[in-house]
Amino acid sequence: MKARVDAILRGEQAEYLERLLPANVGLLAEMERYADEQRVPIADPEVARFLEITAGATGARRVLEIGMAIGYSVIHLARALPADGLVVTIELSDEMIARSEEYLRRAGLRERVRIERGPALEVLPRLEETFDLVFIDAVKEEYSRYLELALPLLRVGGVVIVDNLLWGGQVAGEIRAPEQTASTQALREFNQLFVRHPQLNSLVLPLGDGLGYAFKVS
Repeated sequence: MKARVDAILRGEQAEYLERLLPANVGLLAEMERYADEQRVPIADPEVARFLEITAGATGARRVLEIGMAIGYSVIHLARALPADGLVVTIELSDEMIARSEEYLRRAGLRERVRIERGPALEVLPRLEETFDLVFIDAVKEEYSRYLELALPLLRVGGVVIVDNLLWGGQVAGEIRAPEQTASTQALREFNQLFVRHPQLNSLVLPLGDGLGYAFKVS
């Protein structure tokens, strides 16, 4: 019998999994504290680790990230790449870019990252590279357009990872924050698109705040 997701992820099982994941130290722990204090949205630690594992396991050399923030997930992705690998990341905020560049330099990874400044919907049509992995974590209302614009840049067999697809549980139930009505509805529509997309073999994993995972089949 298939175990119910809520039986696995709630209560003592969820607490056990949180304890099992080693806490970050040094620079990553500093970034987590900064994000918490300044209310900057970054990937959950288990999601960031999943990104790093996936990039390494798939042998990715070129990665596209939509939504950099302070560079927390970029560091995880970049350190999984070979020496000549590259993460192309898109960020609109000058403040976030400056903060990210500082962290990337301290991590010794600045040369593996190219930052594209501007709104993602304007930057994506300008890109011409072919990527092995795409990570989406930006404006929720724009997720469907990100996917539409990024898929032609992803090689067949490449991986798409999308964060926040459960949106605090709101996509599956009551919208508890009225100001998030538009983003919640957009994610509900995106999830349907994502798992049924003819070019993708997809599912949504109960990891972090809901993580979409797919590979491009055509």
